[in-house]
Amino acid sequence: MAASITRIGLGLGLSCSSNLSKPLHPSQPSGFRLKMTASVEKKNYTLQKSEEAFNAAKNLMPGGVNSPVRAFKSVGGQPIVIDSVKGSHMWDIDGNRYIDYVGSWGPAIIGHADDEVLAALAETMKKGTSFGAPCLLENVLAEMVISAVPTIEMVRFVNSGTEACMAVLRLARAFTGREKIVKFEGCYHGHADPFLVKAGSGVATLGLPDSPGVPKAATYETLTAPYNDISAVESLFNSNKGELAAVILEPVVGNSGFIPPKPDFLEAIRRLTKENGALLIFDEVMTGFRLSYGGAQEYFGITPDLTTLGKIIGGGLPVGAYGGRREIMEMVAPAGPMYQAGTLSGNPLAMTAGIHTLKRLKEPGTYEYLDKITGELVQGILDAGKKAGHAICGGHIRGMFGFFFTEGPVHNFDDAKKSDTAKFARFYRGMLEEGVYLAPSQFEAGFTSLAHSSEDIQKTIAAAEKVLSKI
Repeated sequence: MAASITRIGLGLGLSCSSNLSKPLHPSQPSGFRLKMTASVEKKNYTLQKSEEAFNAAKNLMPGGVNSPVRAFKSVGGQPIVIDSVKGSHMWDIDGNRYIDYVGSWGPAIIGHADDEVLAALAETMKKGTSFGAPCLLENVLAEMVISAVPTIEMVRFVNSGTEACMAVLRLARAFTGREKIVKFEGCYHGHADPFLVKAGSGVATLGLPDSPGVPKAATYETLTAPYNDISAVESLFNSNKGELAAVILEPVVGNSGFIPPKPDFLEAIRRLTKENGALLIFDEVMTGFRLSYGGAQEYFGITPDLTTLGKIIGGGLPVGAYGGRREIMEMVAPAGPMYQAGTLSGNPLAMTAGIHTLKRLKEPGTYEYLDKITGELVQGILDAGKKAGHAICGGHIRGMFGFFFTEGPVHNFDDAKKSDTAKFARFYRGMLEEGVYLAPSQFEAGFTSLAHSSEDIQKTIAAAEKVLSKI
């Protein structure tokens, strides 16, 4: 690859001098600054070390990765192997620096490797990394989650979003005494068997409509409807009277790309579930604490019965959670008969990172800043695309965004699949060479953080203009 990119060496240091730079975000303490100690130099963009490492990985792990989308199957080219992250940036093992809009797929909302979070983790580690027994930090984070999220009166911590969704489905069936559920085409709720039906995200990236190895019995009670199509949901309720346990959805889809709900769609789903004695489950693994401090349900003013969380509440460490009305949650063992357990659930490290991340998010101006920079980013990319003659559409809510190479509008997964994925792949590889790391799939949302600066945004828009003029 012959493109040229600015490389900044990996020497990092923290400075407390007040005149070095402006805070990354108005609410951030001014005493902490990220200071690059190495000189800036020009170099040819190369991924030689990443290629060597990835080739070795393919003999060790299926496809060379531990999660499919990382293999770049849908965008082509050489996957990058990451060496380190800090703030809004990441560095690969070849020394290339990138502005990151993946944020570890959402958790890094206050920036990578935040100094306050790292310091808190260092203190916690002195006491141990896992107890397998109750610890006070579980109480602290639980209280923060309950006070923030409208629907949650009790919460259970687990270790991933997949685990949270798997458990909440079992809970909904136990509480209602029914088995059938409704999910939406293109919505991904983890890789548990009942959800791998028209699941979007990594499944769509691989071109697999469903996963082999999932027995028919596991998905027989899973009914699907197009997202944003309330008439289809009404039909499912009418043809399955008294049989539907729950409707589960991403209130804003992130696993088919960024797709917001139509006006009144969520409200209509809430009405239908109440009228039919079914539970409404919001999968807020992605949107929780990202669209607002109280998640999508606070942002849209719709209160579900149950909610799943993940990503942000662990501050970059493995975590998940599910919660809801007390009368439902008291069915969970050992309070009730619905069994669920986990060895590392509520471990002190994840609780610590989550506590300090949520503290930062509660500071004034947080979500206004995310909305501002993300809006500037998306509008800049859309303007650049249209100026270069491309069919392109997109949008954002606070720190979550996406765009498609199609005229749009995009209201569901079928609309999303009209996007020119070959063009997206060329755009993606071009942006990578310009030092911008986006999600390596057309069917994934992007994320900004409090660490992203106006300079990051302008550099990204300039890179997009350059790449879009060539593809």
